[in-house]
Amino acid sequence: MKNLLSYQASEYDCGPTTLLNAMRYLFEREEIVPDILKAISLYTLDEYDNSGESGKSGTSTMAMMYLSKWFNQFGEKKHFPIVTEMLIGEQVWIRQNSRIIGCLQQGGAVIVRLWLDTYEHYVLLTDIEGDYICLFDPYDYEGPVNGVDIIKVEDQPKKMNRKVRKEIFNEVTVRSYAFGPSKGREAMLLYNCNNRKTPEKSIEYFI
Repeated sequence: MKNLLSYQASEYDCGPTTLLNAMRYLFEREEIVPDILKAISLYTLDEYDNSGESGKSGTSTMAMMYLSKWFNQFGEKKHFPIVTEMLIGEQVWIRQNSRIIGCLQQGGAVIVRLWLDTYEHYVLLTDIEGDYICLFDPYDYEGPVNGVDIIKVEDQPKKMNRKVRKEIFNEVTVRSYAFGPSKGREAMLLYNCNNRKTPEKSIEYFI
């Protein structure tokens, strides 16, 4: 049974919430093991704000990179069907044949760091529908939604709550759902190996 995706509990925990949402989206509830939950809790919320308060600047890129490596090692050693990959900077784009599009086409999920108004923020990309990327934003708010570039979705709580036009993500400016300047871009690709749509699984052979 798949869990509903969840919203963050504070102003700071979009990182751990989105990591947990990735697990909820990719795996059945019965498959998610305590080790993964403990690792997410242990290694996120590691950034200090300007006043020196721990966690109040959320989760760092370094923490995400460490967790990506941890997931891969855990999957290999414990035979858990997860594999991940980190993309940084110029690697993070939404376009034909990009790694992010490929991941979504293969049934994976993508955690991206982008902008929400003037704040850096993590969301989960889950699918592609025409000109739109489907995503779950863990921050519960009303805007910005104009019904054209950004569409609110209320009837798919296990998959998405927004659809955003592809071209918005690639913008280098600071605006909602844009990746912003290439130097600060970050994405984690995650796959459930048991249902990943690899080419060898999808090609049909005719005799």
